[in-house]
Amino acid sequence: MSTNEPPPKKTPELSGVDLARVALRAAKEQARARGEAAQQKRQARSGGLRSGARGDRRDPMPLGAAINRLIAERGWETPAAVGGVMGRWPQIVGEDLARHCVPQSYDEDERVLVVRCDSTAWATQLRLLAPQLVARLNEDLGHGTVRLIKVQGPGGPARRYGPLRAPGSTGPGDTYG
Repeated sequence: MSTNEPPPKKTPELSGVDLARVALRAAKEQARARGEAAQQKRQARSGGLRSGARGDRRDPMPLGAAINRLIAERGWETPAAVGGVMGRWPQIVGEDLARHCVPQSYDEDERVLVVRCDSTAWATQLRLLAPQLVARLNEDLGHGTVRLIKVQGPGGPARRYGPLRAPGSTGPGDTYG
């Protein structure tokens, strides 16, 4: 031990009353922590924190509840539901059909779902299944949400522009209906 170091401080031995005070302080801190945790759980169950004596629109809320309120306020219920269907497309139509037919868009005003298929054979298959599919979608989304499924086949060949094009022609797809 060098002479520059201060001598180590000895902690006094706690006796009866002091030992009881330390134990009481530790118990109070633990109880306070348990009480705060329980209060937070109660607040979360009862709707969260409040900005004042009564709840109002400024109060914090769970993210899901905030999104649902925004969807309801903006009138996006139907587009959001149809978007959910597009996300669950394989479960609704089956894996085979989902691999070859993909929903493209939904027209809310006309209530038409547009689906693009990768071959004319799958487009024909989907056209045959369209009434059952409309019924299944309306069960899931609500009656009348989808009135019609518009089936599109594969896109035609790319348009070629050049000197050998006939005037008024729209390209190689000109002869197709």
